[in-house]
Amino acid sequence: MSRIIAGLNRLGGLWLLLGLAAVLIAPWYKLTPPDTGAGSSILGSALTEISAQRYWLLPPVLAMLAFAGLRVKSGQRWQAHVAVPWIAGAAALLFLMQAFGIGLNGPILGAIGQAFPAAALGQPGLGPGGFVFAVAITGILADALAARGFCRGERFAANAVVFVVALLTLFVLFPILRLGSTALFTPEGVFQPGVFITRLIAPDLWGLGCLYGQPRCGVVINTLILGILSGVLSTLLGLALALLVARTNFRFKGALRAISILPIITPPFVVGVAIIVLFGRTGVVTGWLEFLFDMPRTRWVYGLPGILLAQVLAFAPITFLVLLGTIEAINPTLEEASKTLGAKPLDTFRTVTWPLLRPGIAAAFLLAFIESLADFGNPIVLGGGYDVLSIRIFFAVVGARYDLGNAAVLSIILLSLTLGAFWLQTRWLGRKSYVTITGKSDAGLSAPLPGPLKAAAYAAVMPWVIFTLGVYAIVLIGGIVNDVGRWDLTPTLRHLATAFSFEIGENGLQFYGSAWDSLQTTLLVSAIAAPLTTAIGILTAWLISRQDFAGKGSFEFGTMLSFAIPGTVVGVAYVAAFNVPPVDITGTMTILVICFMFRNMPVGMRAGLAALSQIDRSMEEASQTMGANGFLTLRTVVLPLIRPAIFTSMVYAFVTAMTAVSAVIFLVSARHNMATAYIMGRVENGEYALAIAYSAVLMVIMIACIALIQLFIGKRQLGRRTDLQTLR
Repeated sequence: MSRIIAGLNRLGGLWLLLGLAAVLIAPWYKLTPPDTGAGSSILGSALTEISAQRYWLLPPVLAMLAFAGLRVKSGQRWQAHVAVPWIAGAAALLFLMQAFGIGLNGPILGAIGQAFPAAALGQPGLGPGGFVFAVAITGILADALAARGFCRGERFAANAVVFVVALLTLFVLFPILRLGSTALFTPEGVFQPGVFITRLIAPDLWGLGCLYGQPRCGVVINTLILGILSGVLSTLLGLALALLVARTNFRFKGALRAISILPIITPPFVVGVAIIVLFGRTGVVTGWLEFLFDMPRTRWVYGLPGILLAQVLAFAPITFLVLLGTIEAINPTLEEASKTLGAKPLDTFRTVTWPLLRPGIAAAFLLAFIESLADFGNPIVLGGGYDVLSIRIFFAVVGARYDLGNAAVLSIILLSLTLGAFWLQTRWLGRKSYVTITGKSDAGLSAPLPGPLKAAAYAAVMPWVIFTLGVYAIVLIGGIVNDVGRWDLTPTLRHLATAFSFEIGENGLQFYGSAWDSLQTTLLVSAIAAPLTTAIGILTAWLISRQDFAGKGSFEFGTMLSFAIPGTVVGVAYVAAFNVPPVDITGTMTILVICFMFRNMPVGMRAGLAALSQIDRSMEEASQTMGANGFLTLRTVVLPLIRPAIFTSMVYAFVTAMTAVSAVIFLVSARHNMATAYIMGRVENGEYALAIAYSAVLMVIMIACIALIQLFIGKRQLGRRTDLQTLR
């Protein structure tokens, strides 16, 4: 016990050592600051920069020297001194004020310039010293709070809560607030609040012309129409798939489950490109229809029909997975009771099964709706003249006229649509109870699907299966034939050679393909982001499930906020927040990793919460009774018991990082390009075969990853009786 306490006290000393190193040794800025004429214009520590009249760096230095004095005076328990939280809080506040109050071109407020004349020259972004000081002061503040009973005095838990809150504030809340403030500036950077209203009520956003005979609607109306249609159709098709698997004797259930995985590992643009190859003016199916039935070639696939077709194809398997879990969780005894009372199969489905499916249907629709709003790959390929918010936002940022303020307004509208969908889902579900899994036996047999519904499910699913197989056949052969679009099926490896050629010579292995750099960056970013995403997600789940602290409800809401924000909005928000000091990391690999971490963190958190809810706390309490602290208990007791959640979170984070486009398309650079950005470039240039070949390589990598994870997770057994004969 004494050794554990001593180790924790040494950890408190580590924060102090880091803080002293940050202000006395490490370079405070990432770039050489402007020369004031009073000191050396080199990369120096905070103490060195003070000698160059940057007196706003005095608080961090003085705070760390004060902590060092308290350490000498009070010993290892110096964090418990009454002055520590006040000094730490004041130092953190003043640090934030000077970091954000003085920009690259000078102070934000005139009062700062009057107090510190050297601030007129501006300051670059924070470097190692600034970031290490932020970590150290956060740790010291967390230790001080733990010494006063926060998280029941558990230092590891207190540090975890404070650090997660700080990270969420910086990388989730701050970008959204920065994005909102950007909407108040003109393209020239002039603060003009009225420009927000002008942009918000622009006629090209809200026009309803397409509803009464005119050719076009506004971009917001287009986005809503696409989102609602995509959500409804994807949910209905997903429901048909789920009912077919769970309530019939369909022989190819394994194949349907395998097909449901494909969209998850399919890179963006691939489905859109395959649809063009099949149904474009020079498409395979279009050519056969003209030859056999003399049907004229048209461009119907470009616009709303094509985008909707691609989105339903991509999102239906995801809604299928959501609804399948909901159907399997329904207590069979409820349906048996209805049958015993004389209800017909259709009546049982309408009065018992359907009401219990409402949470799953709401979740599936919401998921498909939000994915449709944030979808970038399919509209950019198949949009034609059908404009949606994600495309408008993209061109506002990377187009000929860089207008981040307009992109911010469009992003706020998109975010409002998403939050509105969340609110409507809550209202539709209401306060009714949908609990069907209790501690009582539910060993009844699930009711078979009524005949009419079974026929409708087959009618919906079979065309989808055929169409899906056709699309992925294009993906399978498109990269290894000469030109699948013109039905030139001559085998060739030139597309793969263009992307991934290499040579083994006197100088060893040399890579010449144009795709190697983006593939290496994508694999590296995904390999770094996946474990970090899992770590912070599982840690957050443990804090929510096992710790009691003030503000726990707000803490949980903040963790889910990033998941509710469309990827397009996240990308623009990160550009607005991190393109300028003090945290100017745009164009680096760091911002890509951070984006994936906090974008996918809620999935790991929810998986962790589900796993922790099945573990009795008595095992952790026994560990703590034996003298283990929170970190040791988490590492030796909790983590081994929730390995399935850890692996699930990691594979999701890895696959999502490999295939994401809507957020990272704004964050990639020439030095750090991602595979999806490379594929998009090839699609824009009409190099469909090269894009398909690259996508096939990515899919092989991700299939190998999923197979490995599945090997560790295994299959869940619910212990219910099954009788396929009764499902006929």
